Amino acid sequence: MSANGNYFRRSLFEFFSELRTHNNRAWFADNKSRYVTEVEEPMLKFISALRGPIHDEISRHIVVEPKRMGGSMLRIYRDTRFSKDKTPFTPSARAIFWHDARAKDRAVPGFYLQLEPGHCMAGGGIPHPDPDSLKRIRDRIVKKPSEWDSVLAAKIPIEGESLKRPPAGYDPEHAFVEDLKRKEFLWTVTLSARDVTSPAFVATYVDACRRLAPALKFVASALGLKW
Repeated sequence: MSANGNYFRRSLFEFFSELRTHNNRAWFADNKSRYVTEVEEPMLKFISALRGPIHDEISRHIVVEPKRMGGSMLRIYRDTRFSKDKTPFTPSARAIFWHDARAKDRAVPGFYLQLEPGHCMAGGGIPHPDPDSLKRIRDRIVKKPSEWDSVLAAKIPIEGESLKRPPAGYDPEHAFVEDLKRKEFLWTVTLSARDVTSPAFVATYVDACRRLAPALKFVASALGLKW
């Protein structure tokens, strides 16, 4: 299948709509072949098609790995051990593309993809950075305000948790104080079902990543990572 092929069909959304209603192991077992055909296989092919454009047009330090286990595609099975929600499956197709410097004790930026009925998006950023990484990002905002201003110029709202008050050691009157209060830095670009099922979806997703790239590059630079 070429990079301009139809990877996802409307049946992906139909599958997840039904899974929302029947989120149990018995239903999933009866419909496992649908999951493989409509979700897993198309996602792995899509990820494979992304590798070249992401590396050529965005960054060669982004890991794009089309594997069922341990790759870019996230598992549909939920970890319910510490959650009040005991439903066993996530009713969406998801993939994440981390910076290649990722390690268990090191926060890094990455791109994200979520396909869900009524809620499709391309995302990017750094969720829940450790204290040292968060301080580095805040310090770069203070030291490189023009770079941060360029990130904000993209007009993509920043999401994620924030402190109620400015963090200790930072000017409460700083021009970017609301961003210095952030505990994580996440950006998203909304996608439509029509985008997802279009033959041009690889190009659409790469274009969204291109829009998000200045923000992720800023974070990578703050953490001393190559881009």
